[in-house]
Amino acid sequence: MPAMNHWLNPIDRPLIIGHRGASAHAPENTLAAFVLAVAQGADGIELDVMRCATGEVVVIHDDTVDRTTNGTGWVRRMSLAELRKLDAGNGERIPTLDEVIVVTAGAARPCLLNIEVKNYATPFDGLEKQVVEIVRQHGCEDRVLFSSFNPLTVRRLAQLAPDVPRGILYHHDMPIHLRDVWMAPLVPHEFRHPDIRFITPEYVTKLKAQGKRVNTWTANDRADIARAAASGVHGIIGDSPLTMREVLGI
Repeated sequence: MPAMNHWLNPIDRPLIIGHRGASAHAPENTLAAFVLAVAQGADGIELDVMRCATGEVVVIHDDTVDRTTNGTGWVRRMSLAELRKLDAGNGERIPTLDEVIVVTAGAARPCLLNIEVKNYATPFDGLEKQVVEIVRQHGCEDRVLFSSFNPLTVRRLAQLAPDVPRGILYHHDMPIHLRDVWMAPLVPHEFRHPDIRFITPEYVTKLKAQGKRVNTWTANDRADIARAAASGVHGIIGDSPLTMREVLGI
């Protein structure tokens, strides 16, 4: 049985998960965004992790630093010291996974960490093992959910950490064999993470009948948030936990 019993149990409303933190209000994937998401009442945060040149696991979405910082270059070719010099917005720095775990551990209530493992360009770099080791070192297995667009990554995570829940990510623009998740029977997982365009009551009901819980992304439009909630999803991932709470009336 996965460790994250609290997050797996059915609840009377969708979980509110801050996409890259409260990224509508603070620089994405920074400590400021994660702290703000919790302050806005998020049940959890979604974050992206990859390895830098010196081997540390850092939190950033893109393969390059160009879009989200004042620098340029590939994350995997830059040292942690080089990444630390960059401004990720409002003076924030690119954090490590360790730092995010520590800062959220101090929250007033448990904060789910939906960790997207991003080794798409370097699928055999050992990132899965390293991420699992970091989670184990902090003893936070009971508040972690792993996810990836790569079913093989999800499968490796299942082998390394069968007690930690996993989700398969997919979006509407992917090739049909990927968005239909044809490999799903070979990949142990508890969650499906389809983009918001998939979400209808019928679609969610179908996945629930297969024993899967559904977390959808990225729901920023109020109508999309309301539709996701009405469709019976387990969690809603969006840039503004504050907006999600307002729409859900909590």
